[in-house]
Order: sequence, then C-alpha cells, then structure tokens
Amino acid sequence: MSADRPLRTRSQQRSTTAQPSHHSATSAVEVRRSARRRRTVSAYRDGDRTVVLIPARMSEAEEQRWVTVMLDKLAAQESKRTLGDGELAERARRLSEQYLDGRARPASVRWVTNQNTRWGSCTPAEGSIRLSHRLKGMPEYVVDYVLLHELAHLLVPGHGPRFWRLLESYPRTERARGYLEGVVAADRLPHLPAARGE
Repeated sequence: MSADRPLRTRSQQRSTTAQPSHHSATSAVEVRRSARRRRTVSAYRDGDRTVVLIPARMSEAEEQRWVTVMLDKLAAQESKRTLGDGELAERARRLSEQYLDGRARPASVRWVTNQNTRWGSCTPAEGSIRLSHRLKGMPEYVVDYVLLHELAHLLVPGHGPRFWRLLESYPRTERARGYLEGVVAADRLPHLPAARGE
C-alpha cells in the first residue's frame, strides 16, 4: 500500500463513488484506473476522500472487492496509531458536523485512565467528554461510535428514543456496539492456564 500521491497520467480514469455504508472514516471513495498499472493496488486518504488506485483492466466486481480490501487495510493501519487529545477533539468536531449538524460542541475531549467500567462519559454542564484509555488500539469505527455517543449526550442527557434517533445516521452503530459487547464478554470468560508443550 502506497502513501505516496502518484503522478497523474492521461491513462488514468477517475470515478467517485459513495463509500460503502460499513466504512465511516471518510464520505467518498475515488477510484483511479491506470493503463500503466499492471497488478498493484494502492490507496491513500485525501481529506474526506479515500483514493484507490487500480489497473485499468479490472472488472467492476474486482474493483468493488479491492476497494473494500484497501479501506479495511487503511482502517487497520490507522487504528494502530494512537490519537492524542488534540486529534481526538478534532475527530469529535468532524463527527458532530457529519452526523449532528455541528450542534454538539464539546469544550474538551480527552483520554482518561480512571474509567474501567465505562467506555466514555460526558458532563453536559461542563461540555466535557472523556474516553477510556481501553479504547486505544480498537478499530477506528468503534472509537468514532463512542465519541458520537458522548457527543449526542451534549444534546440529549438520557438514553431515550430521542437520544438513539441521533445515532441512527451513523452506519456502524450496531457493529460497534457488538464489538464492545464482545470485548466485555471476553473479559468475563475464565482465563485458562496456558497449555504446556509436551
């Protein structure tokens, strides 16, 4: 996977498609086909878009498969990088703009190490959002879901129907909740002793 922005040639054809609903990091995917590119596929982020570079001879089905593969690779790569508090605040701002019409405006967003029984918390009166350090290293869409969940609490304090309606537009809500439930369930499993080699 190349992070370099390639030189554009006349042989490149461009098409922009809406991003598949299960990917939420960016709003669109731009596919660029090149006759000079024989076998390799690469991708990089360009602002709110993901650019995927593929050989011109690829079929539509191969294109869709490779777009999914490259989006997953980029997301996995990005999830390994820990966001600082400043980046977390910027991410919260973008999520608020994208899913809450910019109405949720936290005064502070930061990581904390004293939340071991909850993933995040929000104090609406102060406009502060705190995320548990246990989320670090989890997939990007999970961190985004928890951030968006806490942002929604700046607008609606409880967990009633109005609150959940705010999260309906985020396409990976159910998947993120399932992931977090799986982490909690795994923590509750008895830890078996490691098998000894014979």
